[in-house]
Amino acid sequence: MSHLTQMAGLTVQNFLSAATGIALAVAVGRAFSRSSAATLGNFWVDVTRATLYVLLPLSIVVALAFAALGIPQTLSAGLEATTLEGARQSIALGPVASQEAIKQLGTNGGGFFNANAAHPFENPNSWSNMLSIWSMLVVSTALTFTFGRMVGDLRQGVALLATMAVLLIGSAMIVYASESAGNPLLIAAGVDASSGNMEGKEVRFGQAMSALYIAVTTGLSCGAINAMHDSLTPLGGLVPMFLIQLGEILPGGVGSGLYGMIVMAILAVFVAGLMVGRTPEYLGKKIEAREMKLAVLALLILPFAILGFTAVSVMMPKALESLNNAGPHGLSEVLYAYSSAAGNNGSAFAGLNANTPWYNTTLGLAMLLGRFAYVVPVMAIAGSIAAKRKAPPSVGTFPTHGPLFIGLLAGVILILGGLQYFPALALGPVVEHVLMHGSTLF
Repeated sequence: MSHLTQMAGLTVQNFLSAATGIALAVAVGRAFSRSSAATLGNFWVDVTRATLYVLLPLSIVVALAFAALGIPQTLSAGLEATTLEGARQSIALGPVASQEAIKQLGTNGGGFFNANAAHPFENPNSWSNMLSIWSMLVVSTALTFTFGRMVGDLRQGVALLATMAVLLIGSAMIVYASESAGNPLLIAAGVDASSGNMEGKEVRFGQAMSALYIAVTTGLSCGAINAMHDSLTPLGGLVPMFLIQLGEILPGGVGSGLYGMIVMAILAVFVAGLMVGRTPEYLGKKIEAREMKLAVLALLILPFAILGFTAVSVMMPKALESLNNAGPHGLSEVLYAYSSAAGNNGSAFAGLNANTPWYNTTLGLAMLLGRFAYVVPVMAIAGSIAAKRKAPPSVGTFPTHGPLFIGLLAGVILILGGLQYFPALALGPVVEHVLMHGSTLF
């Protein structure tokens, strides 16, 4: 794309998509902070404030930091260089640092270069890698504190953040352990096992920095990558796929992660209410049949898009022609593609040729369902909650700011995710892991 298209087209959308997520999250926060309210605020005002007061200032600072770390920032189209063999090579350049800043801060993903954050012009060293990870996390995690302040109890936001952190750190540890263990067949063939599975990874990042980046970019809805996910070990590839399928709420995309986590919190207090025989409530608002029906509807949209399109694709001979690998890894390629599209992530098991009429159409539909169809019941929940009178806590109120609630919320997230996706994951990465230890690769 031209620099003008990048700056006037993609960059504008990078700002607006993130600002829209913030506006929706703030609207959900107002639903719990207001009592007997008829409105959730002004969308245009919230988008403008999010852009001018949050995203733009942060982007300027991060872009300058990226440029200082060696990421190009120029309007030059590129330069010609002579290789060691004497050949001429065209090296692409452009306004990369500014594009990278909002790409990461807005959890937009999509690299300036095809290799994304593995490219040395997008991510030259460990410092830029850590700044990229920080940039992806900063707004989404900060919004949990925003939510706590809006409802008048900062502990509520801290509880949500603690749940996100526990599950995200655990996910990164699983990826690291799996990739560090390496491929037993390569080890048996005499390959040095000390560095683990380095296929598809940059030496300048290694296992730890790659594992953390993989977990963060899929726990969020970013999709920026500094390693090839298709080259991960089976269990290493299962983790990012599962994080996307959970709805990318750990801590999720800018804004979308927070309101997705609040949907899970509503389900958690409902489960708690069933266990004690009491009408569930969250932050002084009664959770009744209408809210639960809408929450379940929101919960079913992602598996409908992901599992539905995957099931149809693996039954179509024409769709199977796009696979680069057979067996369970081929299934993982298709499953990851629809998970990434429906979750608005953008990373891929890139062995799949998705540039066909079938995949272009169905992946586009999965994107629409995963983002817009999900927002409708969430905003309906917010409107219903806002109209309710806020009641003060009583002796029987279940506290939603302590370790017990954090554990319950984490359990609900994992159990719901497991029930929905475990059969498909068992046929893909789990079977592939078992076969790998039985000396079979795909």
